[in-house]
Amino acid sequence: MPGSAFMDEFYAECEDHFVEVRKALMALEGKTGNLDPALFATIFQRYHSLKGICGMAGLQEAEKLAHRTEDYLRVLSRGDKELTNRGFDTLSTATQGLELLVAAHRTQQKPPAMTGLFDELNRLLGNQPAEAAPTLESALETAPPVTPAPPAGEDAVQGRVRRARAQGFEVQQFTFTPSPELNDRGVNVNAIRTRLQAVGELIHSAPHIQAGGAVTFEFLVAGKGPLKDVKEWGKEGVTVRAYEASSAPATTTASPDPLRTGASVSVAPSHFVRVDLGRLDELMRVMGEMVASRARLDDMLTRISKNLPTADGRALQEVSQSFSRELRHLRDGLMRVRLVPIGEIFDRMPFVVRELAGQSGKQVRLRVEGQDTEIDKYLVERLKDPLLHLVRNAVSHGIEEPRERLAGGKPAEGTLSLRASTSGEMVVIEVVDDGRGINPEQIAARAQAHGLFVPADLTPVALLDLLCAPGFSTRAEADLGAGRGVGMAAVKTAVAELGGILELSSEAGKGTTFSLRLPLTLSVADALIITAGGQKFAVPQALVREITTASPAALKGLERNEVMTYRDGVLPIIRLASFFGLTGESRKEFPVLVVGTGLTAVGLLADRVLGQREIVVRTVSDPLLKVPAIAGATELGDGRAVLILDSNALIESTRSGKKRDPRSLNLRPTN
Repeated sequence: MPGSAFMDEFYAECEDHFVEVRKALMALEGKTGNLDPALFATIFQRYHSLKGICGMAGLQEAEKLAHRTEDYLRVLSRGDKELTNRGFDTLSTATQGLELLVAAHRTQQKPPAMTGLFDELNRLLGNQPAEAAPTLESALETAPPVTPAPPAGEDAVQGRVRRARAQGFEVQQFTFTPSPELNDRGVNVNAIRTRLQAVGELIHSAPHIQAGGAVTFEFLVAGKGPLKDVKEWGKEGVTVRAYEASSAPATTTASPDPLRTGASVSVAPSHFVRVDLGRLDELMRVMGEMVASRARLDDMLTRISKNLPTADGRALQEVSQSFSRELRHLRDGLMRVRLVPIGEIFDRMPFVVRELAGQSGKQVRLRVEGQDTEIDKYLVERLKDPLLHLVRNAVSHGIEEPRERLAGGKPAEGTLSLRASTSGEMVVIEVVDDGRGINPEQIAARAQAHGLFVPADLTPVALLDLLCAPGFSTRAEADLGAGRGVGMAAVKTAVAELGGILELSSEAGKGTTFSLRLPLTLSVADALIITAGGQKFAVPQALVREITTASPAALKGLERNEVMTYRDGVLPIIRLASFFGLTGESRKEFPVLVVGTGLTAVGLLADRVLGQREIVVRTVSDPLLKVPAIAGATELGDGRAVLILDSNALIESTRSGKKRDPRSLNLRPTN
């Protein structure tokens, strides 16, 4: 069952679609026979989206109604039939009926039957003889009466109890007290819950901690009559009594049902507000300007404080520090508005896995961990396709068929895990399967067949490079899951554009793990300010694992790169001054910023580390202005641009072994 956050998003998205459909229908009214293509396309696309999300949320009746209406819209779009007044009325009725089905699901009421509406759509499609066109009233003739709005202050449990009693059920309270003796007999809370579900509808369950630390479990069950075998339940540690709380339904004046009066109904939760991401981007832009102004203010105070009396200088510094604190609080608050649970993506994956497993005949169980981990909404939108590719590849390439798994001593059912967690200012997303793993020899042979260069040492990094090569696929034929040779290349590109790192680990016969490491946000970040060859650079602090030092003598040449000893291994070194064609300083020791993890770790050798600052990230979108290894620019208050390093591009330069011509970078010292 999808989580509450997913359902809130679902209801809000449905409301958006309904609003647009109603607008299009209003504009289309009176124009039957002469369809406006733009209006009609809007209705068709919205119904297509409604069908998909209703299916994902498990609203089968709503999915069927949207699908049947879409069939009628498709017939109209092909010109096989003409939109008549009767057809227009049916489209309006179908929209209201679909709203009713979604609203009934949100309020946990029994959905009304839509038999009359389905019959009319079939008649319009030519599948049944014509009769009088149904109105919404006639379509709902078999529907149960809509329960009046709940009384003010009523909680969810009281609402379920009231609705159960209104339908003639008796509500009983079962209290289960577990004990070691009962557990030895196989009587535990799960067994009791299963038995109660056979007695009636389980409308509430909750644990309670009693005095002394004992735990009991309370269940509310709606059934058609009092329980007869109370003594038998007592032997299982269960006490039974009639539920007395809120026994008398509150009397309220029932308001007219908006659906039956032809008005629209809101299906979005009252506490849920959808905001255009562009508006939040604009707020972040203003926030960035304030951060830059704050930096300029701090720079000016530093310059003039020497000429001010001590008391005045101290007062100005206190005001500046107070402004800085409030600005950071504002930034954090605005970022919390942009942060959404990554469950928005994870909640969609069970449906994808179920569909792919059914098509391939495989048995796959999906495990989700860390779905409450929050990440910037912009990143969520950009990660949907990459994660979808990874999940599809895991089911298609990773998980074996049941017969192969059993032959290998594995359970017939494979396990696919989606995990999310935060590490500092980074979010880590993992797609893990317990399948066959990656065979390096097969990948190498396939890569050579594609004309790709295959290194002698197929490390996980080299394997990942081959898998992400454009056009590369381990399959000769494509299916719905994989095989087109574009998925992994798109994943790598998307992760790199988001300032993240894609990693791979695999063990033959054990499984494969793809890890995505991404910044929580891309707009405002803490950064380390460094210098190299007289040029200031900013390095996002979230990407720096640690800062160490190295002397010139500690650097050793290896093939076409320099390395240094680091944690019982070697660390590739990039001299930033040389990389950008600048003249570095002569020093006894240089600071080295370690970025990346595992085999992708690289040390960035700078001249000095000036400190940590809050920066506004300004990306460079003009392809004519883009510089390799530069992700963007910022400004620290002195009016000069400070370049932000792209750690992924720097790491890639060491992995490829290619040296860039410094003249192509065209950088000049700014101080």
